[in-house]
Amino acid sequence: MKRRRFSLRIRVAAAAALGATFIVLALGVVVALAIARNNLAQLDRRLETASTVVVANAATAGPFLGAFGDAGAFSVTIRNDTDGKVMSSTPTRLPALPVGSETVEVDGTMYRAYTAEADGINALVSLAVPYAEARDITVDQQKQVALFGLGAVAAAAALGWLFGGPAVRPLVELTRRIARRDPDLATQVSGIREADELAAAAESMLRDVASAQAATTSALATARDFASAAAHELRTPLTAMRTDIEVLSIHDLDQSQRHEILVDLARAQGRVESTLRDLERLAKGELSTAEDFKDTDLIEVCDIAADEAQRLHPNLRVSVETTDSPLPYRIHALPGGIRLILDNAITNAVRHGGATEVRITLGCRPGPPATFTITIDDNGSGIPEGEREAVFERFTRGSTAGKSGSGLGLALVAQQAFLHGGSTSLHDSPLGGARLSVELRDAPAQN
Repeated sequence: MKRRRFSLRIRVAAAAALGATFIVLALGVVVALAIARNNLAQLDRRLETASTVVVANAATAGPFLGAFGDAGAFSVTIRNDTDGKVMSSTPTRLPALPVGSETVEVDGTMYRAYTAEADGINALVSLAVPYAEARDITVDQQKQVALFGLGAVAAAAALGWLFGGPAVRPLVELTRRIARRDPDLATQVSGIREADELAAAAESMLRDVASAQAATTSALATARDFASAAAHELRTPLTAMRTDIEVLSIHDLDQSQRHEILVDLARAQGRVESTLRDLERLAKGELSTAEDFKDTDLIEVCDIAADEAQRLHPNLRVSVETTDSPLPYRIHALPGGIRLILDNAITNAVRHGGATEVRITLGCRPGPPATFTITIDDNGSGIPEGEREAVFERFTRGSTAGKSGSGLGLALVAQQAFLHGGSTSLHDSPLGGARLSVELRDAPAQN
């Protein structure tokens, strides 16, 4: 069942009425009790005043009380102070009572009585009036208080509605501005703290939404670029593979010809696998988040990469060196990204440059943030100066590159450097080949 919705102005009015109701109820109870006590006290004073007249004339008036009657007036009873016997009384005879004020019941009717001593005749004089007299006045006054309370609640609701409109107007206006996607919501201060805080929160949310939309748009554009580039890059080897398969299936070839075509097929298949693998790595880099960054020991990662490279390439010698640094070689980074930089740099040096020696040198410049430099030198054929920027683009190979590979190796290196707030560059190496310099900035730890 759908809940009924009310405007904020109505809620303000209802809140004002509810608050007034609690206040009126509390004050009403207090006032009603005060009225009852006050009316009873007034009645007691009235009886006490009347008793002074009766007591002063008790000796002469006593014999005539029975003839006076008590309808609509005082009921009077005079009793002997010694034995309590009635000496004289109006038709309504009051019971024996102590000196002072009392509420008594006589023949089913409640009375308020006052008893005083008449020393001249050694008697107690009790005067009483029906209790309903005070009660009726009290009820009338309490009804007036109740009506006044209802009026106060209605007035509070009306004032809540009247003043609630201007009070909620900034929120209404803010809602309209949010619906219009107005910029700079928090800069237009309304003077109402809650509205300003809501405006700041809404602006932050809209900014996050816009950032997320931009990131999504960028990711979709990247995905389209990847798909387009991958389709273009994979079309050539796949076409070559199909041609080779058709030649094998149609023509009668000798052993050497078949071997040459199979070698070409294996090369094309390796190129397809390499391209797909590197595309996967690029996609992982694009999807990395701050939570993926970990405290990383650069020396340890370099040593592991060097050992594995020498195991994969028995004729290769890889060394790791460090320069003097006031800081330890620890960085908040993507461990897999650092390893990807090293593996791709070494593989490119061996595969495309024919290198037999690679030297990895670590450097550091204090920050903040600290900047770490990974320099990879090789003794290969190097990269022509005019191609050193282009080879960092995706699917771009240098003129000295081998036929195998996807053209994404150095693009992966550039991507990882960018993710770490750094940059890449190629230079001549003192070893005779190429020098790849990668700068990485120490990212702050995420709490």
